[in-house]
Amino acid sequence: MDIAGIPFGTTDWSDIEPTEHRGETGCAYWRTRQFGAIRVRMIEYSAGYLADHWCSKGHILFCLEGELHTELEDGRQFVLGPGMSYQVADNAEPHRSFTALGVKLFVVD
Repeated sequence: MDIAGIPFGTTDWSDIEPTEHRGETGCAYWRTRQFGAIRVRMIEYSAGYLADHWCSKGHILFCLEGELHTELEDGRQFVLGPGMSYQVADNAEPHRSFTALGVKLFVVD
């Protein structure tokens, strides 16, 4: 990732209006900032959220609150709790997310 052309700035995430993204079950609420080719999001998944697709986008994801279950298309599964993160490259391992109780994430992609 090349971070260039972005002057110093701060973000008050509570000022960013969330957008709703429905999953197979539950909803994701994204607060998004775009900095050139870099997208930065604060995401909250509702309890019972299951992604409606396999994602091939690369991310760096940090779990702030709750518990996130991530399944890879090859069957491997991972659980993240607060203070944990994962990283995956574009077009590496397709993945999808689930949370039973809800989760709050910080994502850069």
